[in-house]
Amino acid sequence: MAIRILICGLAAVAALAFPAAAQDRRIAVTFDDLPYQASETALCDPAELMRLTTDFVAMLKPLDTQGTAFVNEGKVCEPTRVSTLPTALGAWLDGGLDLGNHSFSHINIHRKTAEAYLADVDAGAPTTRAALETRGRTLRWFRHPYLFTGETQEKHDAIAAGLAQRGYTVAPVTIDNNDWMFGDVYRKAEQLGDEALKRRIGEAYVAHMTTVLDFFEPYSAELTGGREPAQILLLHANSLNQDWYPQIHALYLARGYRFVTLEQALSDPIYAHEDRYVRANGISWLHRWTSTEGRPIRWEPEPPAWIVAANKAPADQLAAIASAP
Repeated sequence: MAIRILICGLAAVAALAFPAAAQDRRIAVTFDDLPYQASETALCDPAELMRLTTDFVAMLKPLDTQGTAFVNEGKVCEPTRVSTLPTALGAWLDGGLDLGNHSFSHINIHRKTAEAYLADVDAGAPTTRAALETRGRTLRWFRHPYLFTGETQEKHDAIAAGLAQRGYTVAPVTIDNNDWMFGDVYRKAEQLGDEALKRRIGEAYVAHMTTVLDFFEPYSAELTGGREPAQILLLHANSLNQDWYPQIHALYLARGYRFVTLEQALSDPIYAHEDRYVRANGISWLHRWTSTEGRPIRWEPEPPAWIVAANKAPADQLAAIASAP
């Protein structure tokens, strides 16, 4: 209840700055890298794995995001994968979210063959599939790690065919705001125990999301004759979003978005658009479709320079980077 009240308050305040769009805005929220972006030690400790999971799901549940989360089963060491991962994934499902496959090891196709990639996809399915089937549901979604779809036509086509043969529907991304970079810097601030710096990072994250939306909303409408399509947002299950996703949620509400399922978003005609983009790059499908139409890609805004620098630096340099003019 407290989170719901907070969201309503934040949305009401933000609405003064961002009047709701006249058109129908829809967003499907997705979270990658389940069960959590945390240390190997934390993910192999059954109690810590469940604490991270239940806290995150409890934060999301009152917001009714109808989100979908993508699992890397190999992030969890084998004993805990057997004993605890099924329960952790069940907590996501019971919290009102859906699950998809994100590969076993978060494999990089640029360094592997298509055959090795598809084998990793297969290895990443058993526990997730079983958790879904226990509840009468089916594993059908796949999200490419790094959003890499194959840097050669041969790889691209082999992976696409292999995923289709396995019955997967690819979950594209239209809005990618580099939250993984903010998340890395946020974890460093946590290591330092610097609460003021964590707040500054979180506020910069929300401000950057605003800037990204200012870019992607009109950019996406160029593909549809002025109508903004249903968007799919890429986020990650991490401590940054544990603390700051409610503010992101409020921002979307204030801009007139309705939260929909991944399936509902994919029913938008834009997702039938041909994609002929084949490069060694993981980018928004809006860019892929723009390139396919023969028009130049316009890139979204980068995170603040100090976030980019802090992402590349060790934790002990974080305070100095953050305080630099």
